[in-house]
Amino acid sequence: MKRFAAYDPPEYQNWTAAPEQLRAYRERIDASDERAEVIRALSQEQLLDIYAGLLRNRLHDVALKRWVKNGVISKAWLGVGEEAATIGPVHALRRSGPGRDVVAPMIRNSGACHEMGMPVADIFRSYLGTADSPSMGRDLHVGHLDAGVLPPISHVGDVVPVIAGIALTFKQRGEDRVGLTWVGDGSTKTGAFHEGVNFAGVHRLPVIFIIQNNQVALGTRLTQHAAGSFEDWPAMYGLAGGVFDGNHVLDAYAATRIAADRARAGEGPSLLVGETFRMGGHATHDEREARSMFDAELFASWGRRDPVGLYEAWLEEEGVARGTLDDIEARVTAEIDAAAEDALRSRETAMPSPESAIVGVYG
Repeated sequence: MKRFAAYDPPEYQNWTAAPEQLRAYRERIDASDERAEVIRALSQEQLLDIYAGLLRNRLHDVALKRWVKNGVISKAWLGVGEEAATIGPVHALRRSGPGRDVVAPMIRNSGACHEMGMPVADIFRSYLGTADSPSMGRDLHVGHLDAGVLPPISHVGDVVPVIAGIALTFKQRGEDRVGLTWVGDGSTKTGAFHEGVNFAGVHRLPVIFIIQNNQVALGTRLTQHAAGSFEDWPAMYGLAGGVFDGNHVLDAYAATRIAADRARAGEGPSLLVGETFRMGGHATHDEREARSMFDAELFASWGRRDPVGLYEAWLEEEGVARGTLDDIEARVTAEIDAAAEDALRSRETAMPSPESAIVGVYG
């Protein structure tokens, strides 16, 4: 895919797939017979749809960073380097129709919004605070229940019991549906996280929790708990568990698909751990501070494992023509560019009125 000198992390700008990284990528697919079976069942159409989702997620973030640099918005919360931990799990769910599943993304999981069917322009409008955004200009935490996306709050674990409650309604109604949410490694220290996961385990709810371990909570390194590794946590709640490579979209897909099938079969919730790394700051305003907090080699090592680039290289090894990938990239690029322009027009014509601030407010 095209790299952007002004917007991509420096580790991505002249990126090529190292043979040892590509070999490890392929070995990960075959490391588990159960996951390998799920992955090998994907059609080429599904594989290319996942590729388009990764590109859409990356280019969405490029567009936001361009807006920051051009002064359109003051800052943005980007998921660069973590795209596979979002796109893989979402594609493992039911994403359309009245029986669609429900996801509750963190702000860095914005890829869940467009892959569940929300227009990209609406995601951009949420950043611009326009009246025609899904939240009618109130908040940039974007979602729409018609698309199966629960609009989140600032995600300090509080959505964990909420998605458990949604899964409880699925069970009580006898609906063949699954709820899924991501939670950051830092937010696992909150009471709401533990209460929600425990409730789901006790009631055997059809829900999947993903600890998206990107190695840092705001500006705090991952040294915040003494309860073993995250891999040990599912057993504490009586949940099924598993660890997936958060930079490997197919591993993320397979782990989630297996968990979703378990949930639909009445076998209860799963707690998955996606190991990944944030290739930037908490938001665009503190990228320099993030670089100073970790050794340069940590960024370099994770940078060699670009989730978009490695998947693209794997597809080519699997026989997908370069021209096919270029055509998908051109289509997605045009989609993102058109969505950004559409959202910018809303800023000129559809800003919320002052009176709308009290509409829908309770208390």
